[in-house]
Amino acid sequence: MLALGAGAAAQAADQITFVSQGGAYQKAQTIAILDPAAKKLGITINQDSAPDSWPIMKSQVASGKPTWDVVDVPTSYCLRGGEQGLVEKLDFAKIPNGAAMPAAYRSPYSVAYEFYSSVLGYNAKKYPDAAKAPQSWADFWDVKKFPGRRALRNHPLATLEAALMADGVAPDKLYPLDVDRAFRKLAEIKPNITVWWTSGAQSAQLLNDGEVDMVMAWNGRITALIKDGAKVGYTFNQGILQSTSLCILKGAPNLSAAVRFVNEAVDPVLQANLPLHIDYGPANPKAFDTGVIPAARVPELPSAPENARRQALMSYEWWSSPAGEAAEKRWLEFMQK
Repeated sequence: MLALGAGAAAQAADQITFVSQGGAYQKAQTIAILDPAAKKLGITINQDSAPDSWPIMKSQVASGKPTWDVVDVPTSYCLRGGEQGLVEKLDFAKIPNGAAMPAAYRSPYSVAYEFYSSVLGYNAKKYPDAAKAPQSWADFWDVKKFPGRRALRNHPLATLEAALMADGVAPDKLYPLDVDRAFRKLAEIKPNITVWWTSGAQSAQLLNDGEVDMVMAWNGRITALIKDGAKVGYTFNQGILQSTSLCILKGAPNLSAAVRFVNEAVDPVLQANLPLHIDYGPANPKAFDTGVIPAARVPELPSAPENARRQALMSYEWWSSPAGEAAEKRWLEFMQK
């Protein structure tokens, strides 16, 4: 566990424990958001990390003595946690930065923290002319016009959305998902999928090694390849814009400080710091008005206004519903056929 912030002068009450996913992402947010927030608020921020925090959230709340305060998790965890009494209901009167964000970026239990996208990536050696490279999920599904090896994620989130867009559904008309239609479309492409990937690293490796010609992948994985000189490309067109969110554990030991921190963490200036250190987009749209993000960097970010307009915003509310849970179970059956 790491500690940072106001130092020895901080009182015990002026601290929180913040949990994220570790690795380069947590290092980047420490520099961009956590250190400045701790300094501005005069608190100590203790850190923990968990690749999958959901079971720990449940066990901590069940114990009656949680040690975590704020968690940075997939948005669906916050929504599910709210339904199951695992996270606090947020008072947005005390979180004005969050209240000023688009309604679709927050819920009674969460506020969006950063964005990434599931995008269509391709091998630029096979498609050297970007204008003639696959630019939509309909292109990805068109094995005659765009022959080649393909890879999709072995998970329904974003994959069902891509299938529906390939079948002609507009990005802003996806929800509630027509699950039957999505699986029919997936059945069409399934014989042409070379690999169903299970990790972001695998998706990038497949593209980098030329094992596939096109792939659904997270934008940051592809931009990392480009920075390393790989001959690959991607498009934000019909990308699926996804987020992690901040929520506060039910019974958090430092609730007041946790609320203050959540507000500060989505401050436009601190949000604008994040893409200076990692390929994720700020959740607060006002970050793009601060002048902090270099103009050349903006087109690379999934949540930049121009890019966000070309994408579908994932509905975690739908995925957290019984219909979404049923779709996840159906996915397992689909993959076994």
